[in-house]
Amino acid sequence: MGTDELIELIREAFSSTEHPGDGFLLGSREGDDAFEAVAPFRGVTDWSTIDPAVLDEHYDALSFFSEGGFRYFLPAYLIADINDQLQTADAVFHMTGAFIDTAVRVPDGDQVLEKRIGKSAFVNPRRYGALTFEDYARFRLSVFTREESTAIVAYLEYRRDLPNAVDVEDINAALDLFWRDRASHAPSQSDLTKHIEAEAESVRRVTEGLD
Repeated sequence: MGTDELIELIREAFSSTEHPGDGFLLGSREGDDAFEAVAPFRGVTDWSTIDPAVLDEHYDALSFFSEGGFRYFLPAYLIADINDQLQTADAVFHMTGAFIDTAVRVPDGDQVLEKRIGKSAFVNPRRYGALTFEDYARFRLSVFTREESTAIVAYLEYRRDLPNAVDVEDINAALDLFWRDRASHAPSQSDLTKHIEAEAESVRRVTEGLD
């Protein structure tokens, strides 16, 4: 798949993705960093209009977005990356970084300790108990529809197959353990639309009954 075709696939897949509302863009309420990272995206109701320079400057927004914010603005990052317009923002990490275990060596006085990060590492046991990074990633990434996931699979395969790709193992693990299944079995955009319409109709009937 050429880059033009891939970009068109992403645009089409996310063409019906609804903006979650400015009040629901922020996923973290801890500290000023999260608020400042997401601030440039407030009032932006068309993700395709965002300057790639803003995306790159606010790369940390990918960490602080709510699930709905992440879903809505991710295609802007993907297309900017395909067009080689990002130097800092790393969308691949946010879609693949929790599906493989990695060990890092950490100096500790006279010793060197091996610390596990990634898939089976705990997020923060004091606050989240047995929640692992894979558990959290599956929850966060399950926001994407079948069509959106299909476009993400195509993007990840494109990134994996670049001559200078450095995250091949992470991408393959994420594709095998999550994304390909999501692209085949996730609810479709049509499923979401029908559900929203049914809920609205149910509310209408209840409201009319109360009148």
